[in-house]
Amino acid sequence: MAKKLAYLIRNWSEYNKALVNRGNLTVWFDQNSTSAWHNINLTNKRGRPQGYSDLAIQCCLTLKMVFKLPLRTTQGFVDSLLQLLDLPLSAPDYSLLCKRQNNNYKNAI
Repeated sequence: MAKKLAYLIRNWSEYNKALVNRGNLTVWFDQNSTSAWHNINLTNKRGRPQGYSDLAIQCCLTLKMVFKLPLRTTQGFVDSLLQLLDLPLSAPDYSLLCKRQNNNYKNAI
């Protein structure tokens, strides 16, 4: 039977700070992401053009997967992040996330 390694902690204040920082959530959006949030590429296809870019949908679906959220909660979470970051953007609706997830990201998710 292998002997379990024992770690001796000598700097308890640093250890405690490291444990507290495990709960730290840092999220940022770079300038390229915010400028590409809404879809500006108009196609000559029939129907309504997509309002949100694939980047925005992928960002929302990634947060959904990381935090194991349902789609409605994902919409609220992304809305609150955008509000906390004081970005003039809105989150895609949960039904739009569901449609675009099923259409574009079946294999990725």
